[in-house]
Amino acid sequence: MVLNGRLKQLRKALNLKQGDFAAALSISQGHLSDVENGRKEVSDRIISICSLKFNANEEWLKTGNGDMFNPMSEDEELDMYIGRISGGEDKFKKNLLKALCKLTNEEWNVLKKIIAEMKEG
Repeated sequence: MVLNGRLKQLRKALNLKQGDFAAALSISQGHLSDVENGRKEVSDRIISICSLKFNANEEWLKTGNGDMFNPMSEDEELDMYIGRISGGEDKFKKNLLKALCKLTNEEWNVLKKIIAEMKEG
């Protein structure tokens, strides 16, 4: 598989639509489509952004060798997910994240209880 295909594979592994992935890369959706379909080359800038924003392994992107993602701590993983939401276009996800950040400890406990009950049912 060539670099363009690995970029598309990365986007799909991240479960991102082209528009959201393109926005995170600061390129248009049309440009991303051209890149993914081999009509345009993958720039070093795109590779760097994928590494920084999504913890993608640059070596894997360039050559296919190694794992798709670099290993990361739990805090680094959380930072990545928050960055992905804040860089995307989905207002619902952004508003949900804001609402969660504003919860009190008591509200967190209620939410934990609701989720536990959902898992049981």
